[in-house]
Amino acid sequence: MNEGVSPVLVVPGLNGSGPAHWQSWIEGLIGAQRVHQVDWSRPDIDSWSARVEAAIGAQARPVWLVAHSFGCLASVVSASRQPDRIAGALLVAPASPDRFGITPRIPDTALPFPAVLAASRNDPWMKFMSAAHWAERWGARLVDLGEAGHVNTESGHGPWPAGLELFRQLQASAPAMSGSLQD
Repeated sequence: MNEGVSPVLVVPGLNGSGPAHWQSWIEGLIGAQRVHQVDWSRPDIDSWSARVEAAIGAQARPVWLVAHSFGCLASVVSASRQPDRIAGALLVAPASPDRFGITPRIPDTALPFPAVLAASRNDPWMKFMSAAHWAERWGARLVDLGEAGHVNTESGHGPWPAGLELFRQLQASAPAMSGSLQD
């Protein structure tokens, strides 16, 4: 990867993103790095956010986050601890923190970096109005994906050019990052 380019971290949700998932497609397409969890079947906000935080800290430059489902929650928690290390975040189909009993643990103030929250109107993991609430709290641009399910393989989201375009738009709208964190 070019030394002058901010790295991209892919942060999957529950059970990881399999090889046919849009995150795996984007990862391979743009040379992103995947954040791995110790146990993909046990969404634990402390463990998961610590893994995201470690992956962010391992980079010399601010990172772009491309997160899905519970990975969105882990990303926001981690990013709130080191906001100067984040170039921007694409948060796709976040899981509802209420389902995991962690709502009080999720930051509910504006993120100090550009963010897009892409949500579906028929996502079984978070109602659209709840996603709109979180987008407003985080200061993220809300993108209405229509009826796209959970935006995963089961809902037909393998290669997802529209998702890649959302990410590219986010990158283009962000202020230019100059220098590395070690400068």
